[in-house]
Amino acid sequence: MDKEFLEEYSLFRRFNFSVPRTMDIIPTPPINMICRNCGNLQTFNMINKYSQFYGYSNPKSADEKVRLIYLCQSCRQFKRQFDVYISPELDYIYKFGQYPEWEIKMDKNLESTLGKHAKTFRKGLVCESQGYGIGAFSYYRRITEEIIDELLDSITDLVEEVNKVEYKIALEKTKQTRVTQDKIDLVKDLLPSILKPNGMNPLGVLHSELSEGLHAETDQACLENASHIKSILTFLINQIIQSKESAKGFTESMKSLLEKKSKK
Repeated sequence: MDKEFLEEYSLFRRFNFSVPRTMDIIPTPPINMICRNCGNLQTFNMINKYSQFYGYSNPKSADEKVRLIYLCQSCRQFKRQFDVYISPELDYIYKFGQYPEWEIKMDKNLESTLGKHAKTFRKGLVCESQGYGIGAFSYYRRITEEIIDELLDSITDLVEEVNKVEYKIALEKTKQTRVTQDKIDLVKDLLPSILKPNGMNPLGVLHSELSEGLHAETDQACLENASHIKSILTFLINQIIQSKESAKGFTESMKSLLEKKSKK
C-alpha cells in the first residue's frame, strides 16, 4: 500500500497504484496519524497479513478486498483499520471502509479566514469524506467564487516590485468580470514567487481545476478535483497569512531597533 493513500485519502477516492501479483511483496508502510489514546500524532505499523480477511489470496484479474490493521507503536493499544478495494486490472485502489472514520478536520487559519464561509467548506469536507465528489466539488467551487476577490486583493502586498504595477492593473480588470476562471486567468502569471513552491503555480492549477466544470465529469473525477481545490485554497491562505505575519514581525523588530538607536 501507500503512506499518502492511507493517511490522507477519503473513502472511495481512487489512488493509482500498481498492485503486485504476489501478496508477500505488497508494501506495508508505517503511517503517522493521531492516536486517540496518546492524544497526539504517532507512528502506526501494520500488524496483520493481507490474507487474513475477505478470503484474499493473490490478486488476479478479479475484484479483491483487503483489510489492514495498524497498531500505535507508542501505547501498543490503539488500532486503526482500513478496508481497501483492489481493481480488477490491479491498477488502482480505494478505501471503502475506515475506522476511526476519516477525520473531518479543518485548518485553523483557513477556518478563521473563511469566517462565514467556513460552514460551507465543512460541508465540502463531509461530502469528500463520504466519496460524494460532485457535492464536494460544488461546495469548494462555491467558496472559491465567493472569496476570490478578497484572496486576489490580499496577494497585492506580496507581489514583487517589478510586477506590482502590472498586477494592480490586472487586479482592476478582475473587478469587471464575475467569472472566477477569468479573474484567475488575468493574474495567475503575476503570482509572487513566495506563493509558487518549486515553481508550481497554484492559481494556474486552480484555474485548470475550476475549468473542468461539473457537467461532463464523473463523481470520481470531481472527487479528485475537489481535493485539489481544497489543498490549493488551504496553501494560498496559509502562505498569505504567514508571509504577512512574518513581514509584520520584521517591521516591528526594525522599528524597535531604530527607536532604541535614536535614544542613544
